[in-house]
Amino acid sequence: MAPRLKVFTWSDGFHAFTVAASSRPKALEAWGAKQDLFATGLASQLSGGPDHDAALAAPGEVIERGLAIDVGKIGKATRPKAAGPSKARRAKLERLQAELDRLDADHQAASSSLDDQLEALKAKRADLEQAYGARRKTLTRNLKAARG
Repeated sequence: MAPRLKVFTWSDGFHAFTVAASSRPKALEAWGAKQDLFATGLASQLSGGPDHDAALAAPGEVIERGLAIDVGKIGKATRPKAAGPSKARRAKLERLQAELDRLDADHQAASSSLDDQLEALKAKRADLEQAYGARRKTLTRNLKAARG
């Protein structure tokens, strides 16, 4: 079963923005609001009128009606496209990404070097154990022969 829709509205003084949504948080999300417009008293629930009907006809879509500009005109609101990062921010992001890539490469090289050193130490230990075993065997045989 679809959630029961309520109609919410708020105004910036120039336009009234209305949306049919299941809850206040969903309405705030549809408006792109970064603050709780209901808590500040700027937004409220709407129970009738042309904005109410237009919002119910297009659930989830923000309906815009001109109050001081394009007075009375009702239509779907167009959101301005979000601006991308500034040139300085892009440069900083690129610099940090390059630094992260260098760190990863340096870590990989150091880790590989340690792996090589570890293998060399294991080989040296194996040689040491083999020499120890052979020498011990010889000394044990000589001691046994000397005893008797």
